[in-house]
Amino acid sequence: MTTGVRKLPAGFGRLWTTQTVSSLGDGVTHAALPLLALTLTRDPLALAVVTAAGTLPWLLFGVLGGALVDRWDRRRTMWVVDAARAVLLAVPAAAAALDALSIALLAAVAFLLGLGGLFFDTAATAYLPDLLGRDPALLERANSRLRGTQTAASGFAGPPAGSALLALGRAVPLLADAVSFALSALLVRSLPSVPRPVPQARESLVRQARAGASYVFRDRLLLGLALRPAVGNVAFLAVETVLALFAHDRLGIGSFGFGLLLTAEATGGLLGAALASFLGRRLGTGTALTCTAAVEGLAVLGLAAAPNPYAAGLALAVCGAGMGATMVLAPSLRQSIVPPQLMGRVASTSRMLAMCAAPFGAFLGGWLATAYDVRTPLYAAGGLLLAMTAVTATMTGNRRVEAALRAAAPADEPDQPDLPDLPDLPEAREAVPERAVQGQ
Repeated sequence: MTTGVRKLPAGFGRLWTTQTVSSLGDGVTHAALPLLALTLTRDPLALAVVTAAGTLPWLLFGVLGGALVDRWDRRRTMWVVDAARAVLLAVPAAAAALDALSIALLAAVAFLLGLGGLFFDTAATAYLPDLLGRDPALLERANSRLRGTQTAASGFAGPPAGSALLALGRAVPLLADAVSFALSALLVRSLPSVPRPVPQARESLVRQARAGASYVFRDRLLLGLALRPAVGNVAFLAVETVLALFAHDRLGIGSFGFGLLLTAEATGGLLGAALASFLGRRLGTGTALTCTAAVEGLAVLGLAAAPNPYAAGLALAVCGAGMGATMVLAPSLRQSIVPPQLMGRVASTSRMLAMCAAPFGAFLGGWLATAYDVRTPLYAAGGLLLAMTAVTATMTGNRRVEAALRAAAPADEPDQPDLPDLPDLPEAREAVPERAVQGQ
């Protein structure tokens, strides 16, 4: 550490606390909603409807939501959304207390919570670089802390708390999450105001959304960063679909042991998030991203070949570490190079691609396990991750990353002209060497 390293502003501490509280509530609800549904029905299709409803908003409104966030004040968007989610959860809590819960109500609540998450997460992603002055080093440190506490709160503390609270009454976990959203809304209101991006010429929401998506697909660096989670979700959902069966049939472990496997993966994720900034400094962000992608692929192949639960746990921990580092480095880079007025649309487009890819992974894993063997989806996922690493290595290499950072740096200078309308972006960016072929 040197004395020249800038400190994170005081406002970040409040944002950090806000996201920790919200993540804890999310973890509670993530465990409680499926368990509540299980008290109403044993129909797998009905249970799947509740689970799928929470992801549906990203598939339907991802890019449009990003366009709206780019129009709205980001801090206000966050606190209004969390206040609305707190009120929303009072409805199923009251229904549970009155013994009037239904699958349809739980699915509707899951959908609306997911819609709120779309707006909150996109606004928070866009707000952070404004708060930190788009400083790449500060963004990596901030995202490392945010990612670590999110994993701890939603992955470790939240689900067990949700299960325990459900034992006290069906309304209790819902009320606990409502309180977490209310606290989050109050904390967000206390965050410092940041300058809003200069609005672009008024145009239709659909055209703005299309322009934001086009910005990602025309920039090889942004596209490479978007392909990582999209392809990764195909691979990881293929693994997740058969992991419990693999653990039971091939590793000979029960429910408790399976929980320990997942804990090993989450522990690795915490370590990876903590090491992300160090890896970025030592290797360069581009090389670090390539290495973490390769580590994920090799770790999944190691899981497929694991002869016992201990080797499987180690493989999952290594895979989690690669994922944790990636989920710090990639968003930090994106937040550093994307113009403020486009941040919401770029972030939501990337997230939507990842969410759309997930169902294909689940189908692939189930089909391969049925047609061949329960290890086959794991081998296929590892191979897919390594192939993705080879494809995206040049798209997210150090030279391209450094060129993007240099091109983005002058954007804060007073004499820098505003970004033109997006249909003209490729022509405008041809003046900057290599920047025109960069992506996420």
